[in-house]
Amino acid sequence: MAKKEKSEYLIQAVSHALDLLEQFHDDVDELGVTELSKRLKLHKNNVFRLLATLESRGYIEQNKVTENYRLGLKTLELGQTFIKQMGLLRQSKPVLEEMVKISNETTYVAVLKDFHIIYLDCIETSKTVRVVPRVGSRLPAYCTAAGKVQIAYMSSEEIDHYLPSRDLQKFTANTITDREELKNQLAQIMEQGYAIDNEELDEGVKCVSAPIRDYTRRIIGAVSISGPSMRFSDDRINRELIPLAVRAAEEISSKLGYQK
Repeated sequence: MAKKEKSEYLIQAVSHALDLLEQFHDDVDELGVTELSKRLKLHKNNVFRLLATLESRGYIEQNKVTENYRLGLKTLELGQTFIKQMGLLRQSKPVLEEMVKISNETTYVAVLKDFHIIYLDCIETSKTVRVVPRVGSRLPAYCTAAGKVQIAYMSSEEIDHYLPSRDLQKFTANTITDREELKNQLAQIMEQGYAIDNEELDEGVKCVSAPIRDYTRRIIGAVSISGPSMRFSDDRINRELIPLAVRAAEEISSKLGYQK
Protein backbone atom coordinates (compact mmCIF):
# COMPACT_ATOMS: atom_id res chain seq x y z
CA MET A 1 0.00 0.00 0.00
CA ALA A 2 1.47 3.36 -1.05
CA LYS A 3 2.38 5.77 1.67
CA LYS A 4 0.19 8.85 1.65
CA GLU A 5 1.70 12.28 1.26
CA LYS A 6 1.24 14.59 4.24
CA SER A 7 -0.72 16.96 2.01
CA GLU A 8 -3.46 14.35 1.77
CA TYR A 9 -4.14 14.67 5.49
CA LEU A 10 -4.68 18.44 5.42
CA ILE A 11 -7.95 19.70 6.86
CA GLN A 12 -9.27 22.46 4.64
CA ALA A 13 -11.03 24.42 7.39
CA VAL A 14 -7.85 24.48 9.49
CA SER A 15 -5.83 25.62 6.47
CA HIS A 16 -8.32 28.42 5.84
CA ALA A 17 -8.12 29.50 9.49
CA LEU A 18 -4.33 29.66 9.34
CA ASP A 19 -4.49 31.52 6.02
CA LEU A 20 -6.75 34.04 7.72
CA LEU A 21 -4.34 34.55 10.63
CA GLU A 22 -1.45 35.03 8.21
CA GLN A 23 -3.20 38.00 6.57
CA PHE A 24 -2.24 40.07 9.60
CA HIS A 25 1.41 40.84 8.95
CA ASP A 26 3.80 43.77 8.59
CA ASP A 27 1.69 46.95 8.80
CA VAL A 28 -1.68 45.19 8.37
CA ASP A 29 -3.16 45.37 11.85
CA GLU A 30 -6.91 45.30 11.10
CA LEU A 31 -9.05 43.80 8.36
CA GLY A 32 -12.78 43.62 7.70
CA VAL A 33 -14.85 40.66 6.57
CA THR A 34 -15.12 41.97 2.97
CA GLU A 35 -11.36 42.45 2.61
CA LEU A 36 -10.61 39.05 4.14
CA SER A 37 -13.14 37.46 1.79
CA LYS A 38 -11.32 38.95 -1.20
CA ARG A 39 -7.86 37.99 0.06
CA LEU A 40 -8.84 34.42 0.91
CA LYS A 41 -11.19 33.97 -2.04
CA LEU A 42 -13.84 32.65 0.32
CA HIS A 43 -17.52 33.52 0.71
CA LYS A 44 -18.22 36.07 3.43
CA ASN A 45 -20.26 33.55 5.41
CA ASN A 46 -17.28 31.20 5.53
CA VAL A 47 -14.97 34.02 6.61
CA PHE A 48 -17.40 35.08 9.31
CA ARG A 49 -17.55 31.51 10.66
CA LEU A 50 -13.76 31.31 10.73
CA LEU A 51 -13.57 34.65 12.54
CA ALA A 52 -16.21 33.62 15.07
CA THR A 53 -14.33 30.40 15.84
CA LEU A 54 -10.96 32.12 16.20
CA GLU A 55 -12.51 34.91 18.25
CA SER A 56 -14.06 32.41 20.67
CA ARG A 57 -10.58 30.99 21.33
CA GLY A 58 -8.87 34.38 21.68
CA TYR A 59 -6.81 34.24 18.48
CA ILE A 60 -8.83 37.02 16.86
CA GLU A 61 -10.61 40.00 18.38
CA GLN A 62 -12.95 42.64 16.97
CA ASN A 63 -12.40 46.36 17.22
CA LYS A 64 -15.83 47.48 18.45
CA VAL A 65 -15.34 50.96 16.96
CA THR A 66 -14.30 50.03 13.40
CA GLU A 67 -15.92 46.54 13.46
CA ASN A 68 -12.75 45.24 11.81
CA TYR A 69 -10.78 42.29 13.16
CA ARG A 70 -7.24 42.04 14.52
CA LEU A 71 -5.03 39.42 16.15
CA GLY A 72 -6.00 38.44 19.68
CA LEU A 73 -3.87 38.00 22.78
CA LYS A 74 -3.70 34.24 22.33
CA THR A 75 -1.43 34.67 19.31
CA LEU A 76 0.93 36.75 21.45
CA GLU A 77 0.91 34.07 24.15
CA LEU A 78 1.86 31.41 21.60
CA GLY A 79 4.65 33.58 20.24
CA GLN A 80 5.99 34.29 23.73
CA THR A 81 5.91 30.57 24.59
CA PHE A 82 7.91 29.78 21.46
CA ILE A 83 10.44 32.52 22.19
CA LYS A 84 10.86 31.42 25.80
CA GLN A 85 11.24 27.75 24.95
CA MET A 86 13.72 28.43 22.16
CA GLY A 87 15.62 30.81 24.45
CA LEU A 88 15.59 28.19 27.17
CA LEU A 89 16.94 25.53 24.82
CA ARG A 90 19.64 27.78 23.41
CA GLN A 91 20.86 28.95 26.81
CA SER A 92 20.65 25.56 28.51
CA LYS A 93 22.48 23.46 25.89
CA PRO A 94 26.07 24.38 26.87
CA VAL A 95 25.18 24.11 30.56
CA LEU A 96 23.78 20.60 30.07
CA GLU A 97 26.93 19.61 28.18
CA GLU A 98 29.14 20.92 30.98
CA MET A 99 27.08 19.04 33.58
CA VAL A 100 27.69 15.80 31.67
CA LYS A 101 31.42 16.51 31.54
CA ILE A 102 31.48 16.95 35.32
CA SER A 103 29.16 14.12 36.38
CA ASN A 104 29.16 11.81 33.34
CA GLU A 105 25.43 11.35 33.89
CA THR A 106 22.50 12.18 31.59
CA THR A 107 21.14 15.73 31.87
CA TYR A 108 17.81 17.20 30.84
CA VAL A 109 15.92 20.45 30.61
CA ALA A 110 12.14 20.18 31.01
CA VAL A 111 9.06 22.41 31.14
CA LEU A 112 5.74 22.01 32.92
CA LYS A 113 2.50 21.71 30.96
CA ASP A 114 -0.86 20.86 32.56
CA PHE A 115 0.72 19.13 35.57
CA HIS A 116 2.94 17.04 33.29
CA ILE A 117 6.54 17.62 32.33
CA ILE A 118 7.91 17.61 28.80
CA TYR A 119 11.63 17.08 28.25
CA LEU A 120 12.86 19.60 25.68
CA ASP A 121 16.49 18.52 25.45
CA CYS A 122 18.83 15.83 26.72
CA ILE A 123 22.59 15.24 26.75
CA GLU A 124 23.47 11.60 27.33
CA THR A 125 26.25 10.11 29.39
CA SER A 126 28.94 8.05 27.66
CA LYS A 127 28.49 5.23 30.17
CA THR A 128 27.05 1.95 28.90
CA VAL A 129 24.36 1.78 31.60
CA ARG A 130 22.23 4.87 31.16
CA VAL A 131 18.71 6.25 31.37
CA VAL A 132 16.59 5.99 28.22
CA PRO A 133 16.31 9.50 26.65
CA ARG A 134 12.79 10.91 26.89
CA VAL A 135 12.89 14.08 24.83
CA GLY A 136 9.33 15.00 23.91
CA SER A 137 7.85 12.60 26.45
CA ARG A 138 4.93 13.76 28.58
CA LEU A 139 5.31 12.46 32.14
CA PRO A 140 3.35 13.08 35.36
CA ALA A 141 4.82 15.91 37.41
CA TYR A 142 4.17 14.53 40.88
CA CYS A 143 6.60 11.61 40.57
CA THR A 144 9.45 13.26 38.64
CA ALA A 145 12.11 15.56 40.07
CA ALA A 146 11.69 18.09 37.24
CA GLY A 147 7.94 18.12 37.83
CA LYS A 148 8.00 18.32 41.62
CA VAL A 149 10.52 21.16 41.64
CA GLN A 150 8.16 23.22 39.47
CA ILE A 151 4.76 22.43 41.04
CA ALA A 152 6.32 23.02 44.48
CA TYR A 153 6.15 26.76 43.79
CA MET A 154 2.47 26.70 42.80
CA SER A 155 -0.18 28.02 45.17
CA SER A 156 -2.17 25.54 47.26
CA GLU A 157 -5.21 26.36 45.12
CA GLU A 158 -3.36 25.51 41.91
CA ILE A 159 -2.08 22.24 43.32
CA ASP A 160 -5.56 21.28 44.54
CA HIS A 161 -6.95 22.10 41.10
CA TYR A 162 -4.54 19.78 39.30
CA LEU A 163 -4.32 16.93 41.79
CA PRO A 164 -7.08 14.33 41.38
CA SER A 165 -9.34 13.85 44.41
CA ARG A 166 -8.53 10.14 44.43
CA ASP A 167 -5.16 8.60 45.24
CA LEU A 168 -2.44 9.29 42.69
CA GLN A 169 -1.37 6.57 40.29
CA LYS A 170 1.36 4.33 41.62
CA PHE A 171 4.25 3.58 39.24
CA THR A 172 6.74 2.02 41.67
CA ALA A 173 6.90 1.10 45.34
CA ASN A 174 8.32 4.58 46.01
CA THR A 175 5.66 6.63 44.19
CA ILE A 176 3.94 9.06 46.56
CA THR A 177 0.23 8.48 46.10
CA ASP A 178 -1.14 10.29 49.16
CA ARG A 179 -2.08 13.92 48.44
CA GLU A 180 -1.11 15.27 51.86
CA GLU A 181 2.22 13.47 51.89
CA LEU A 182 2.97 14.92 48.46
CA LYS A 183 2.00 18.43 49.60
CA ASN A 184 4.33 18.12 52.59
CA GLN A 185 7.18 17.07 50.32
CA LEU A 186 6.45 19.95 47.92
CA ALA A 187 6.67 22.41 50.81
CA GLN A 188 10.09 20.99 51.69
CA ILE A 189 11.21 21.19 48.06
CA MET A 190 10.24 24.85 47.85
CA GLU A 191 12.22 25.57 51.02
CA GLN A 192 15.37 23.72 49.92
CA GLY A 193 15.29 24.71 46.22
CA TYR A 194 15.73 21.28 44.63
CA ALA A 195 13.86 17.98 44.21
CA ILE A 196 14.83 14.32 44.11
CA ASP A 197 13.06 11.51 42.29
CA ASN A 198 13.88 8.47 44.40
CA GLU A 199 12.81 5.77 41.94
CA GLU A 200 9.28 7.19 41.99
CA LEU A 201 8.55 6.86 38.26
CA ASP A 202 10.94 4.12 37.17
CA GLU A 203 12.50 1.45 39.34
CA GLY A 204 16.28 1.74 39.44
CA VAL A 205 16.32 5.35 38.23
CA LYS A 206 17.00 8.42 40.37
CA CYS A 207 16.98 12.07 39.42
CA VAL A 208 17.96 15.44 40.91
CA SER A 209 16.40 18.66 39.63
CA ALA A 210 16.48 22.42 40.27
CA PRO A 211 14.18 25.18 38.96
CA ILE A 212 14.98 27.62 36.15
CA ARG A 213 13.66 31.20 36.36
CA ASP A 214 13.41 33.94 33.75
CA TYR A 215 13.88 37.70 34.06
CA THR A 216 10.43 38.06 35.64
CA ARG A 217 11.55 35.63 38.41
CA ARG A 218 8.92 33.15 37.23
CA ILE A 219 9.83 29.46 37.10
CA ILE A 220 9.77 28.39 33.44
CA GLY A 221 11.50 25.01 33.57
CA ALA A 222 13.89 22.73 35.37
CA VAL A 223 17.31 21.20 34.83
CA SER A 224 17.87 17.58 35.86
CA ILE A 225 20.58 14.97 36.32
CA SER A 226 19.35 11.42 35.97
CA GLY A 227 20.90 7.97 36.19
CA PRO A 228 20.80 4.43 37.58
CA SER A 229 20.23 4.26 41.34
CA MET A 230 23.41 2.18 41.75
CA ARG A 231 25.42 5.31 40.83
CA PHE A 232 23.17 7.73 42.72
CA SER A 233 24.03 6.99 46.34
CA ASP A 234 22.68 9.36 49.00
CA ASP A 235 26.22 10.57 49.66
CA ARG A 236 26.89 11.36 45.99
CA ILE A 237 23.51 13.03 45.58
CA ASN A 238 24.10 15.34 48.55
CA ARG A 239 27.81 15.97 47.96
CA GLU A 240 27.95 16.31 44.18
CA LEU A 241 24.68 16.14 42.26
CA ILE A 242 22.45 18.55 44.20
CA PRO A 243 25.07 21.36 44.14
CA LEU A 244 25.67 20.68 40.43
CA ALA A 245 21.98 20.85 39.54
CA VAL A 246 21.44 24.01 41.60
CA ARG A 247 24.48 25.75 40.05
CA ALA A 248 23.35 24.77 36.56
CA ALA A 249 19.82 26.07 37.14
CA GLU A 250 21.23 29.34 38.49
CA GLU A 251 23.52 29.70 35.47
CA ILE A 252 20.71 29.13 32.96
CA SER A 253 18.42 31.47 34.92
CA SER A 254 21.13 34.15 34.87
CA LYS A 255 21.47 33.76 31.08
CA LEU A 256 17.69 34.34 30.84
CA GLY A 257 17.97 37.60 32.80
CA TYR A 258 17.09 36.37 36.29
CA GLN A 259 18.63 38.33 39.13
CA LYS A 260 18.47 37.32 42.78
